[in-house]
Amino acid sequence: MQEEFALEDGDFRKISKLVLDTAGIVLSDKKRAFIHGRLGRRLRALGLSDFGEYCNLLETNAGEDERLNLINAITTNHTSFFRESHHFDYLNKVILPKLVQSNADPRRIRIWSAGCSTGEEPYTIAMIVRGCLLPLHGWDIKILATDLDTNVVSRAVAGVYDAERIESIPDTYRKRYMTVGSDGCAVMKDELCELITFANLNLLGGWPMSGPFDVIFCRNVVIYFDKDTQRRLFDRYAEILRPDGWLFIGHSESLLNVTDRFDLVGRTIYRRIK
Repeated sequence: MQEEFALEDGDFRKISKLVLDTAGIVLSDKKRAFIHGRLGRRLRALGLSDFGEYCNLLETNAGEDERLNLINAITTNHTSFFRESHHFDYLNKVILPKLVQSNADPRRIRIWSAGCSTGEEPYTIAMIVRGCLLPLHGWDIKILATDLDTNVVSRAVAGVYDAERIESIPDTYRKRYMTVGSDGCAVMKDELCELITFANLNLLGGWPMSGPFDVIFCRNVVIYFDKDTQRRLFDRYAEILRPDGWLFIGHSESLLNVTDRFDLVGRTIYRRIK
């Protein structure tokens, strides 16, 4: 059966270069079928006849919005509440108690969820923060949650999740921090939402925030980047973290031979040393 849209080598190279230059994401030939499927939907939506026309559109000023749609279409957003739960145990039992002591004078805590996807990670962080620091009053605590994909950021801001998504949330947190309707869907309560600021951000572009952050979560993000991009990114993370701040990365990621500015202190948990 003939494909609806043939993805020629030249068009694939153009798309791959645009994605690499814009988002730092490496698209190997193994991703060709994936790209064909994801972008075929965009061609149908735009009424285009082939990928050549699509590439021509991307290269024009009028294609600025479509370049954003392209990035949204090819980014993967697999996430869940309390994913890699040992990270949140460490945040709860080790990091937050230390920050209560070390930050007692400014009474300020800053956490960044970089690559927040549909919001499960920052809302989980907010539950841990609320639970651990509940007795504290007058503290300035904020969680920044950013993602390249504008669509998932919009869903995260809404803070509404179906019954299947909230199954991984412990009952105590579920009862305390969300309202569950008769259909099983959950809405995050204001005491979580008020801690979090959601924003669209390209990690390879300029960062409007100045920090310093106490903790950065960047999990299952850099697996899509080449080593040079990873080195630049982790160097920027080190610069915006407090001198002894913490960095969480994904279970399949490592800083080995990437940067020497962090020391491994737990399973995919690092602390800045330079």
